[in-house]
Amino acid sequence: KFSLHQNYPNPFNPVTNIKFSIPKSGNVSLKVYDILGREVAELVDEFKPQGNYLVDFNASFLSSGVYFYRLETSEFTEVKKMVLVK
Repeated sequence: KFSLHQNYPNPFNPVTNIKFSIPKSGNVSLKVYDILGREVAELVDEFKPQGNYLVDFNASFLSSGVYFYRLETSEFTEVKKMVLVK
């Protein structure tokens, strides 16, 4: 099944890991947004075979605060919150 896991560690500084699973191949997007909804990072934007994935996110270029990450496929979308503390 589709799943998006909570990032670890959270809160983080400046690197965290995001795990997700997709049950079938398809185009996958994983993006990070600030509290105002502005896109600040694109971590994945490509065709992926089914499977489990772990993505590292280095937020050293961002300010401390709350951010959201969104996993999107043609059949699934989920958003989770993470906190960057510098």
